[in-house]
Amino acid sequence: MELNENADIDTSQVEDRRGSGGGGGGGGMGIPIPIPGGGGGRGGLIGIIVAVVLALVGGGFGVSQLGGGGGNDQPADNSTLDSRCKAPDAKQQQDCRNTLYINSIQNYWQTAMPDAFGKQYQPVHTVFFSNSVNTGCGQADSGVGPFYCPADKKVFIDLTFYDTLKSEFGVKGEFPQPYVLAHEYGHHVQDLLGTNAKAEQGGAKGPNSGSVRLELQADCYAGAWANHATETKTKSGKAIFKSIDKQDIQDAVNTAGAIGDDAIQQKSGRGNDPSSYTHGTSAQRQKWFEQGYNSGDPKTCDTFSGSL
Repeated sequence: MELNENADIDTSQVEDRRGSGGGGGGGGMGIPIPIPGGGGGRGGLIGIIVAVVLALVGGGFGVSQLGGGGGNDQPADNSTLDSRCKAPDAKQQQDCRNTLYINSIQNYWQTAMPDAFGKQYQPVHTVFFSNSVNTGCGQADSGVGPFYCPADKKVFIDLTFYDTLKSEFGVKGEFPQPYVLAHEYGHHVQDLLGTNAKAEQGGAKGPNSGSVRLELQADCYAGAWANHATETKTKSGKAIFKSIDKQDIQDAVNTAGAIGDDAIQQKSGRGNDPSSYTHGTSAQRQKWFEQGYNSGDPKTCDTFSGSL
């Protein structure tokens, strides 16, 4: 994967709340991963707690509410991010690269959503936070992983999550990072399309649950973006990516496999309990990402009809 060094980074699509504090986290939603020894007294099984949580209402990455009320009382301060992302070495900075990935994903959906579904895409912010954050879906800490909150219509991520993917699951390469973000924006697309109502009807857990179907569709949407990523442009019309190669796509596929429900349960020492699935198996997550990538068409991402 090679970014265009001349691509200007639009930091207005991000709210930088890192270092602004926040309380401890409640339950949560996000990519479920067990973090041995972590979790602030949760026995280190943050991901499992995240995966087996609240009912689906209004979309989100697994659930709609984190841990009760709470609002966005943490102010964003983009001054440092703005400065970093205008510097000559901006593409070497993780937060600036992630901001550019967000620019690419939203640029893709501006065209893809009306073309595929006949509805206009509505851009939303991604919030960079550290340690914990208050949201319209409740309070969350870094252990919940990246998530989309439909109440705020925002994506939330602590960028240290990528370190966990590498250290705990051996995830390699850079492309898993935009894959994660594209998955979260897939939930925003579902929110805009009203897909979440179908997920509610299917239940919150189990191999054929609405939750699993929602998550696999978000993986498929991420694959569709990946197919077209080199076509995406900045506001000034410059290409964002110079290239994405087969290894980048394989790294995303490998990441999808590493965070399947079955793989996570086995890694946590809990065996394999399909009745508690919320995101789909490793094979399913890989299959649906590849479905989106190979077709390049989000209309092929109908996980709510037929088998998974």
